[in-house]
Amino acid sequence: MSVRLANRSGRLVLTALAAVSLSVAATACSSGAAEKDSGKHSSSSGAKAEAGADVKRGSEAGSKVADGTEAEAGTDSKAGAGATATGTKERVGQSCGTNDLDFTVGVESQAGGYYLLTAKAKPGITCYLEGKTADVAFGSSPDSHAGPNEQAVSDTVKLSGATKAYAGVNPKSTNSDGGVEFGQIIVSVGDTGIDPVSLKLPDTAVVDRPEATNWHADRADAVPFS
Repeated sequence: MSVRLANRSGRLVLTALAAVSLSVAATACSSGAAEKDSGKHSSSSGAKAEAGADVKRGSEAGSKVADGTEAEAGTDSKAGAGATATGTKERVGQSCGTNDLDFTVGVESQAGGYYLLTAKAKPGITCYLEGKTADVAFGSSPDSHAGPNEQAVSDTVKLSGATKAYAGVNPKSTNSDGGVEFGQIIVSVGDTGIDPVSLKLPDTAVVDRPEATNWHADRADAVPFS
């Protein structure tokens, strides 16, 4: 009798121990799964947060780029509009070069006598001639180079087709009897000294401190007064 009780008691103890072991194992598995799920959730949340931050940063960067582009475009547009609005001598097109023009020279008796230069655009060319002192000389000597007869710059002349520009040249601005004789005049437009054109004068010029007017659209404005 006591052996059966002992065996029964042993079985009960083993059963209890097995139940406890199963409970502990189940708890451990549950805890592991919970931790695993928690880790997955944390990882997923972190990924979502990081992705959201990247999206936000990308959006902000895109916004800055767009804003910068728009601002720059707006600035350029404003600068262009201002230049057009305020430019007193605004023009579109190329500046005239010596090779763009045909020149002629004649003699005028007004104001004691002077040479009248005429410039005309070659066929098919449209260019703009600045209303500054005509770049002319009678020889290679610096003393033969004409100085300005006018103080201010004149309006730019658009040359195309039959339109002409005029400049007056006084070969002798002094009252002395001296001077050097020349039979030609050298004309250049644009950059000084680039591709000059030599024109034969209608007569021999006595040159002493020569002066030249600006280029003008009206020949009446090209009279070199002393």
